[in-house]
Amino acid sequence: MEKKMKVVDIIKRCREVYEDIEFNYVRKWIDERSGAKAIGYLPIYMPREIVYAAGMLPVGIMGAGDMLEIIKGDSYYQSYICHIPRSSVEMALDGKLDCLSGMVFPSICDVVRNLSGVWKLLFPENEKYSWYLDLPQNFDPNIGGKFYQVVLKEFISDLETLSGKTIEVNDLNHSISLYNQNRRYFRELCKIRAEKPWLVPLGEYYLLNRAGSVMDVEEHNELLSDYIGGIKSLKRKPLDNIRVVLLGCFCEQPPLGLVKTIEMAGCYVVWDDFVIGNRFIESDIDASTDDPIKAISDGFLFGSTFSSSKYEINELGINKPKSELLVKIIRNVGVDGVILTGPSFCDPILLDHPGYMDAFDKENIPYITFQYSEDMAQYQVIDEEVGTFSDSIRLWR
Repeated sequence: MEKKMKVVDIIKRCREVYEDIEFNYVRKWIDERSGAKAIGYLPIYMPREIVYAAGMLPVGIMGAGDMLEIIKGDSYYQSYICHIPRSSVEMALDGKLDCLSGMVFPSICDVVRNLSGVWKLLFPENEKYSWYLDLPQNFDPNIGGKFYQVVLKEFISDLETLSGKTIEVNDLNHSISLYNQNRRYFRELCKIRAEKPWLVPLGEYYLLNRAGSVMDVEEHNELLSDYIGGIKSLKRKPLDNIRVVLLGCFCEQPPLGLVKTIEMAGCYVVWDDFVIGNRFIESDIDASTDDPIKAISDGFLFGSTFSSSKYEINELGINKPKSELLVKIIRNVGVDGVILTGPSFCDPILLDHPGYMDAFDKENIPYITFQYSEDMAQYQVIDEEVGTFSDSIRLWR
């Protein structure tokens, strides 16, 4: 019987991956496999199943946080946009992303769309593969579904050329089953957090998420399995923290220090959108079909979570306010308040803020707001704001 990893060793391993902005894990993975390649992708959602089925490693590029000074990257972008594109360009120009054979840019916002163009200027097609992933905004399977299947087939054709391998139906189904298992582990972990959040410290959960965007899915599945089994035997005791939803971290990620500050200020985060791409699909995708491309498309159309980067419609095809979906989550999970945040200059989340705040006021849900950047290093002001929020709810709830 294979020995299980201890929780402390799992988190240490995940932190090593998180802090490794040279991507040594990826380089080692490639070196150990003849002819292997890795494909990077920007947040939020990317069909990693297809990349893995091609024998490649999908690698989430989340910026370098506070671990890299941005100099060259600032020359490519104006000062009034978010930080992650500048950080990504800096890493690329420094050679930190040389292990990647290509990059995928999902349709998150105008900034990432423009980053895909900047990338092609920096790395021509004959040097690096670059692809803009145009996700459907129409969720009718006969319109948006067919469109997305055409997009996926084009992606598969590109990866077959790049890898020199034909992606068979069995390859896709096997890959889908592995990522289904990964998402099931995350659902189980989120259930534990909702019921007994003291068993899963926010910093540990965040590191598990970040590692999952870089690691081989099979290795990450083993870590998640060992972690879930390990925390159940730990003697962690509950604190008098309030229960909160944390929203706004779906793309540019906050630094680990900020994540820990929120919990240390008296909050149990029982629902969040950290690295949301790892669990963007909330249900299993069919892994036993003759048409896995359609299965992946259907998973996005009918099984994906809500996000500021995604258009939402109701059963009649009419725009559905995201605030309704968020309030439903809040009621289902059961929380004392909401921390509504987002990266500075992030248009998608900041445009959603007024609608969320209006809904919270109507539903009498306490909330606070603040903004961050991935490279911020001072958390005192946020610590005081979140601490005051937590104290006021504990005193008056």
